[in-house]
Amino acid sequence: MSQQTDFFKNLKPYLNCKDYTVSGEEYSVMFNEEYKMLVTTPVPKNLFNYYKSEDYISHTDSKKTFFDKAYQAVKSITLKRKLRLINKTSRQQNSLSRPEKSILDVGAGTGEFLKVCENNSWNVFGTEPNNDARNIAAKKGIILEEDISKFSNQKFEIITLWHVLEHIENLSEYISTLNTMLSDFGRLIIAVPNFKSEDAKYYKEFWAAYDVPRHLWHFSQQSIHRLFLKEQMLVEKTIPMKFDSYYVSLLSEKYKKGKINYMSAFYRGFVSNWKARSSSEYSSLIYVIKKQK
Repeated sequence: MSQQTDFFKNLKPYLNCKDYTVSGEEYSVMFNEEYKMLVTTPVPKNLFNYYKSEDYISHTDSKKTFFDKAYQAVKSITLKRKLRLINKTSRQQNSLSRPEKSILDVGAGTGEFLKVCENNSWNVFGTEPNNDARNIAAKKGIILEEDISKFSNQKFEIITLWHVLEHIENLSEYISTLNTMLSDFGRLIIAVPNFKSEDAKYYKEFWAAYDVPRHLWHFSQQSIHRLFLKEQMLVEKTIPMKFDSYYVSLLSEKYKKGKINYMSAFYRGFVSNWKARSSSEYSSLIYVIKKQK
């Protein structure tokens, strides 16, 4: 039996969530004991249609609404932090192996991160399934492929997935493919929401980072370790994404109360980060992952 099938074995009810972005449909979020992760069920057959919304901001550079402006403002800060992270990771590996300075960004959206990387002497490659987002990226000079199959014969020093892994349907196969595409001394860097965070516990079924059915999987730190260990990969470092608790709390307030209470959202985001100082359970986490030697 495949690992992918294992994800759907012996599931226990956890909570029910509503799709607030597109359909208004309800989905079950189930707990998988073996992998310590949550699974969205059922998975719609026409999942691509659930991304067709002007509210799906990662596919645009929109600055129309408050949320748009907040998202884009935070993005400009996080882009610099992401660049520092890959540069630091690259320097550490270069001292050992001196690999080519190449990066693959999976789910690159409108290409802003790769543009920043390109401007800092990286050889950039990327994928993005959404055609509109690829067209926006192309206007910036960033040419994106639709999926990773185009790069199956290449090796990369850095592969990044910024809030992408939770969207991948064939999860176990995908992780295995990423492993084969990573150079021996390379690093895989992924960022995902953490359902064990304080803001997730507070907002429960209204927690915006569940984002069903687009988010098929909901990870804990334990689940990330277990999933990648199955592919002989080790989590080398875990880094908090502290801005996420505030942005997710803003959306969660809207879902829970029908309107935004900015003070309440800021307070919940602050409390989540404060408690995570001792628990390490931040709203979202970045994992730096290497091949097991």
